[in-house]
Amino acid sequence: MDIEEAIQTAILYETRIRDMYRQAAGKITDPAGQRTLQMLGDDEQRHVDYLKDRLTLWQKEGRLQMEKLESAVPSAERLKRGTEKAAENVPESHRREASYLLNQALKMEIETSAFYEKMVAEISGAGRDLFARFLEIETNHIAAVQFELDYILKTGYWF
Repeated sequence: MDIEEAIQTAILYETRIRDMYRQAAGKITDPAGQRTLQMLGDDEQRHVDYLKDRLTLWQKEGRLQMEKLESAVPSAERLKRGTEKAAENVPESHRREASYLLNQALKMEIETSAFYEKMVAEISGAGRDLFARFLEIETNHIAAVQFELDYILKTGYWF
């Protein structure tokens, strides 16, 4: 897969998961859950915007210029430390809908991460760096969704 096709494919993955988070945020009735899902959806939108910008640069100049890509989702380590501070209890009635949506999100995050991992292995240079950063971010997304899922199923807390 060449770099242009890889970026276009990444945009599809990011758009798909962004849309899933936005739809899920509209279905969850718990305010803390809505905030979490909206934050994840917003993060994915920033990914889409960044990738589109990188694709435009590639198409115009035939090169990739890396710019810093931030994520609103904390690192897995910060999430783990934050479990001690989880404060908002998810009512029992919301757990089933939340666990279903979070399971869907987890599957999509894992698929997206697998794509980025493959691109890191196949592409060299700036393309590899681009996908390595996305892999790092998506790994944190997996951790965030998994932590949320664990708390929904075990204790009922949103971060």
